[in-house]
Amino acid sequence: MIIRDATPGDAAAWQTLWAQYLAFYDVDLAAHVTAATWARLINPVSPVKARLALSDERVIGFAIHLHHPSTWAATEDCYLEDLFVAPDARGLGAGRALLDDLIALAAAKGWSRLYWHTNEDNTRARALYDSYVKSDGHIRYRLPLSGPREPHRASVNET
Repeated sequence: MIIRDATPGDAAAWQTLWAQYLAFYDVDLAAHVTAATWARLINPVSPVKARLALSDERVIGFAIHLHHPSTWAATEDCYLEDLFVAPDARGLGAGRALLDDLIALAAAKGWSRLYWHTNEDNTRARALYDSYVKSDGHIRYRLPLSGPREPHRASVNET
């Protein structure tokens, strides 16, 4: 198995995997969002990057990550935003290889931490992740900043 950075020539293979990833999470993104994501991934100055797993020269998985300053450390952190392995390639060790590669990359860059999240019902991914580290108990909140939002309702403690 080979792990390497995405290149412009990987667009079609990545888009195939990306579509499968979005289907897994039952997400429908506009085509311009996927195009913007790919443009970021191959832009040399973008902090958003993709590492690809290849088996027999076929792209079978990706790890999309970004690095950023931290308020909890003097160096940067690495956030693993998306990790995916093609369904027909699961069990070959690509997910572990991508994580190991990202750990080595982050260590080589001097970043302080690697962190990620996943859906609590994603038992297959959680089994892999738990083999590295147990969940730290944090819960993610996501507030959309565009489009319709539910109005804030005061809780009993706020009134």
